[in-house]
Amino acid sequence: MAWLLAIVLVPYVGVPLYFLIGGRKHRRLAARKAPLYPRTRSSATGTEAQHAVERVLVTAGAPRPTSGNQLEMLATGEATFARITQLFASAERSIDVSTFILGDDECGNAVLEQLARKATAGVRVRLLLDGLFAFRSNRKSLARFTKAGGKLAVFMPLLRLPFRGPANLRNHRKIIVVDGQRAILGGMNLAIEYMGPVPLPGRWRDLSLAMSGPAVIHLHAVFRSDWEFAALGGSDDGPALEFLPPQTGSARLQVVASGPDVLLDTYYDAILSALFQARKRIWVATPYFIPDESITRALVLAIRRGVDVRIVVPARSNHITADIAGGSYLRQIEDVGGHVCPYLPSMMHAKVALIDSEIGVLGSANLDMRSLFLDYEIAVFAYSQPELDELTKWFESLLADCAHELDRPGRTRALAEDLGRLLAPLM
Repeated sequence: MAWLLAIVLVPYVGVPLYFLIGGRKHRRLAARKAPLYPRTRSSATGTEAQHAVERVLVTAGAPRPTSGNQLEMLATGEATFARITQLFASAERSIDVSTFILGDDECGNAVLEQLARKATAGVRVRLLLDGLFAFRSNRKSLARFTKAGGKLAVFMPLLRLPFRGPANLRNHRKIIVVDGQRAILGGMNLAIEYMGPVPLPGRWRDLSLAMSGPAVIHLHAVFRSDWEFAALGGSDDGPALEFLPPQTGSARLQVVASGPDVLLDTYYDAILSALFQARKRIWVATPYFIPDESITRALVLAIRRGVDVRIVVPARSNHITADIAGGSYLRQIEDVGGHVCPYLPSMMHAKVALIDSEIGVLGSANLDMRSLFLDYEIAVFAYSQPELDELTKWFESLLADCAHELDRPGRTRALAEDLGRLLAPLM
């Protein structure tokens, strides 16, 4: 409605802006990209959905869950950096990295140095950066990386003409795949505030997943599709894999992509379905809480039927506008009996959801309208009990550092939050 009003009332401004940053789903854009998921043959995929959310995802085009995966939760930036370094050092054939931010700092430059060394040693290394924050990377380090044989692509550069889709739609996915067999994903960017070799006072609280097994092929396929789109069709992968990688554990996982290249709102539909079906628990950790009215209503109704609803957000995030826009939604949750838990020690950047004792979700998507409806995102749905138990322990450790409720707003803050709610769909 806002776009229609802008186009009708101020067409000389509204029309160019719409072509620059408007729109959400693009069938031609999706058609130009390689398929997000490969066709695979393996008995590990299973044939019957064990949960209604699985069925929602599969019927919308997501791959079936795969058994036989190994999953490890990396609860600190130091543990994640150490695992990434270990994976890079062990790479024999290929390293594929996609990140929203690659910092010009101790972390980002160390990553580029190690990638350059592996490229010099003959490993195929591909680095995909989103165009919005590509300027944050060190240009000299990137030049050394490409000179060493590494391959660099920028996803939808802001200044490239003609535009390959609205500049408002960014690639927020964080994916690392080594040798097509082992992977890391989550919400951490490759920058010092997220991770590093040693602890840093005030470092953001986040969570990453290290995984291996059949689910990695679905994660790798999403990277390949993004890479080929950003590199204007360039790929040296060879033929797509037909069979899943070998089983390495017992985790049952489902890889789910969302964004402009997914014709349906697959991730959003799955989250909304899970909220309406929850019977005992809905625990959510998100740095930015700006839901739409449907998710808000689902949470309110869950509270009224006795579900334990807890929303963990940073006491103060790195975006004051997001805090203001989400404030009225959080207070609405509190007013009907839900628990809003502000995280006190530092910025909380993890994106995690636990639904009953049946579903755990972790990935790059925040619970805000930008992640749900605009950006390219990636997530893993976990259905196996050991992994859900580990995720519960992590969540409990997070809650131990949280306050029990929001501070009451003053008159000015309350007015700002009401206004922010009106503008929330644009954030």
